[in-house]
Amino acid sequence: MGPHYESSDNGHAEISHEHPAPGGPQDRALRIGIGGPVGSGKTSLVAALCTALADKVRLGVITNDIFTQEDAEALRAQRVLPPERIVAVETGCCPHTAIRDDISANLDAVEQLEGSLGDVQLSIIESGGDNLTAIFSRALVDLQVFVIDTAGGDDIPRKGGPGIASADLLVINKTDLAAYVGADVDRMVRDARERRAGPVVATAVTQPGGADEIVAWVLDALDSWSNGRAA
Repeated sequence: MGPHYESSDNGHAEISHEHPAPGGPQDRALRIGIGGPVGSGKTSLVAALCTALADKVRLGVITNDIFTQEDAEALRAQRVLPPERIVAVETGCCPHTAIRDDISANLDAVEQLEGSLGDVQLSIIESGGDNLTAIFSRALVDLQVFVIDTAGGDDIPRKGGPGIASADLLVINKTDLAAYVGADVDRMVRDARERRAGPVVATAVTQPGGADEIVAWVLDALDSWSNGRAA
């Protein structure tokens, strides 16, 4: 299980280091899963993280699609990373199956990517679009981010589910569209915080600076992992 995050008085995520890591940088890269419903902005978030972190962190990315390599191709087209650092998994099954129930394809892909590159510090695994029950197996990732968006309806946080409740970070994306779809972002944040103990970030990741708080969260997590404080 990855580090535990708590909200501080200033609203930023803080890591609890109550349990020492069994290993550290000598073992493998930190693995972060990014999941959420179709169209919530998972690939856009991965692209924003890669753009912000590529000069600071040695990255690898695994994308999941059911029958195509659409998300991997989109990331390669944006040139957010060298193409050899982006690997596609065609799951051939429901997205939650490949990240939670039978993780073998993803686990093989991330282990092969890290092994072939030899220098990966952070592996990002993007799930295919799924529903509010979709969470990653902790045998696959150390931390998980769940992405929802205002265009999906401002009642989404109230509906809850494992993705919203148990993810290490919840991102409410596309706040720039809220006025156009009649969504109340403040209410979404309040409802989300009633259903989870971890941090919530409301933002528009494609806007300038929109991923900054998420980037800071990732860097904080990577620092903890690298110093052997993740559990």
